[in-house]
This record gives sequence, structure tokens and C-alpha cells, in this order.
Amino acid sequence: MDKANFKAQVYAMQSGQRRLATLPPAKRNAMLLAISGALKENSQRIFKANQSDMERSKKANLALVLQKRLLFDETKLGDACEGIEQVAALRDPIGEVQERRLLDEGLLLERVTVPIGVIGMIFESRPDALIQIIALSLKSGNGIVLKGGSEALETNIELVAVIREALEPFSAGSDWIVHMESREDVATILKLDDVIDLLIPRGSNEFVRYIMDNTKIPVLGHADGLCAIYVDHEYDADLAVKVTVDAKCQYPAVCNAVETLLVHSSVAQEFLPKLQEALKPWNVLLKGDERVQKIIECAAASEEDFKTEFLDYIMAIKVVDSYEEAVEHITKYGSHHTDAIITSNKSTAQRFLREVDSADVFWNCSTRFADGFRYGLGAEVGIGTQRIHARGPVGLNGLVTSKWLLGGQGHIVAPYAEGRPFKHIDLDNDKSELYGGEE
Repeated sequence: MDKANFKAQVYAMQSGQRRLATLPPAKRNAMLLAISGALKENSQRIFKANQSDMERSKKANLALVLQKRLLFDETKLGDACEGIEQVAALRDPIGEVQERRLLDEGLLLERVTVPIGVIGMIFESRPDALIQIIALSLKSGNGIVLKGGSEALETNIELVAVIREALEPFSAGSDWIVHMESREDVATILKLDDVIDLLIPRGSNEFVRYIMDNTKIPVLGHADGLCAIYVDHEYDADLAVKVTVDAKCQYPAVCNAVETLLVHSSVAQEFLPKLQEALKPWNVLLKGDERVQKIIECAAASEEDFKTEFLDYIMAIKVVDSYEEAVEHITKYGSHHTDAIITSNKSTAQRFLREVDSADVFWNCSTRFADGFRYGLGAEVGIGTQRIHARGPVGLNGLVTSKWLLGGQGHIVAPYAEGRPFKHIDLDNDKSELYGGEE
């Protein structure tokens, strides 16, 4: 589709977004539950389309990592529907009062949350990402422009068709959804900074980096998920083994799987053989520095390995002599995604939680917990590692912005310019008196 036609379609969608944003929360929640029900009822249609995509991807020798993400089965459908239902149960994100202040008698100021407007999402492989962003956009009153990877084309077309059918009985319909199918549409989307307010890419490092480097639209996301675990000298060995195995092997093809393991030198001799034994069922390829190689049989790790997001059953291991050395390594090589410490010393843990500058920082638990569904966000549109706007797993909180509302009784600035003082009385952030809207 050429840019002119695409822009016309998006402009038409904006009126649908405005209708969606003004719907009462109960109606938006009913739409969410209708989508969940329709996906379950039409599961075989969706699985058939996905099977076609899977067969085509195998013939094209699509990377195994991407094939795992492309697969959409009963388990992923169940998780997606549970996520939709959890989103429906969440508090409405629109019209929340963030600040209330009485500037003077009869002059009330409020800052309230509002939809961002139009979200663009470009993603590779993962059909469940399409469901997540539609659910979160609906709940937060945003329009959504979707462009999935060609490898998932049939699955995505079927998912969007089922969702549109589910929304037909509702007044807002599905006019707030635009689904692009052509590869050429990506270049068009990247240039629409006058229409799209926020862009969310989901895919490989190279893909996300390309998006970030080729658009003026604000981008929410991360290019790398280079997660590390540091095993401190004060630790529970069994706990450390259990957490590390889960972080690496539970699902290695995702951005919150651990890639680098840092082990304190005083416990390396005890811990590393136990870990190696525990990892055998998964045939994990361990790459260690010289000190690691003296303790266990493993491949040699290069400096490049500590910069690599493997997304596979591979892990780079380094022995460190101190907490400070571990944090320095994470600071130098990490991607500010998710990092964890295994320690029985609470003070050391709290120091790590304060000092490691990542979006998610954990103590004695798997990096795999860095996920919007597991955080109770219902679903997520991605994980942000930037410091501005949303950071970490991004759910509804990342899809709203705010605006200031001021209500007066004929107030003018002149008296204040001449010396009349303001009261500036902060009020409780309870229900807005100015925003209104149905429950």
C-alpha cells in the first residue's frame, strides 16, 4: 500500500480511536471478553493458519529461535486468552488522577491519564504479540497499526479476522485497528511521525535496531536482552543451581533468559560442577573464561561471548573476585534489561538492587520473571530499557500519557500578576471532578 492510501486509512482509524477512548470502562472490558471468547471458539481456524505458516517457515529454513516464537498452539492460545481476561479485570487506565491541586478558591487543577493516541507495532514471528497489543490498546483507548512478519502472515490475518468478528456487535467496532500485510508497509510506517505517536518493535536485535535507527517516531523497546546472574560468595548452592537452570533452560529463546553467569571465586569450585551436572538434560553449551575452564570441562569464552544474546542453550561464565567486579562487568557488557543476584546476605542484595542500572533487578529469583503477565500487568507490549517513559515490562502503564485540566469560575491571570497569592493546596488523588465520563 502506498503512503497516501496508508495515511488515509490511518486518519480514518483515528475517529475510531476517539470513539474507543470515550467508551465507558465496562464496555471496553466487554469487548475484551468477547475477543477472548472468540479466540477460543475459533481456535481450530487459527491453528490451521499457524500450521501453514510453520510448514512454510521450515521449508524456508527459518531460524529455530524464530520457529519457536512463530508456533501458536493450545498453550499459547490459553496464555493469550488468560492475559486478555486479566487485562479486562485491571483498573481502568484512562482518567486516573495523578495530581489534584486547588490553585485558589474555585480554581481546580488536575493531571489525569489519557490515551497516547495511535500506536504502531512492528513485530516478527510472534502471533501472541498481536493479541497482547490489541488487548492493551483496547483497554487503554489507543488506536493500533499492526505489521507482523511475513513468516506469520496467515496466522495474523486469521487472528485479526476473528477479533474483528468478535467486535462487530459493539458500537466502537474494530475501526481503531489497522492491519498491514505487505513487507513494503514497514518503510511507510517508519515515516509517519505525523500520524503515529509511539512505535513498538518486537523481534531480533538487528530488527529492533533497524527500527530505532530509521524513524523519527518515539520507540519503546530494547535491542538486546543480555541478562546476567551473579552468584555471591554468601549463597545457598541448591537455590543458585535451581534459579540458574530455570533462567537458562525454561525458555532460552526469549529476551529475559540468562546469557551470562558471574560466579564469586570463593564458591566457584563448589558451585560450577553442581551447575554443570544440573544442566546436562538440556545439553547446554557452557563457555567459560580461563578460571572456569580449570574447574569444569567447557568451551573457551571470548570477550565477544559476554556481549552476545545467544537465545539458545548456551551460556557464558566468568569467575569474579568481588561484588564490585561483578557489577562492573554487568555495567560494561549488559543491556540494562534484567540482572539478578544470588546471595543470602540481605545488605549485599539491597546494594545490588540499588546499584545495578537495569529495568529489572532481581534477588534470588529467575530472570524469567521479567514479564508483564507475571507482574500482573495482564499482558505486555514489550520491555523498555530506555530511561524515558515506560521501563521494564510495559503494560497499560506505558500506553497512556497525561494532560492537565483546569476548571475555574471566570478566573483571569491579571490579579495574580499584580500580586494576588495562590493557595496551591494539594488535594487527595481521588476521583476527578473535571474529567467526568461514565463508570
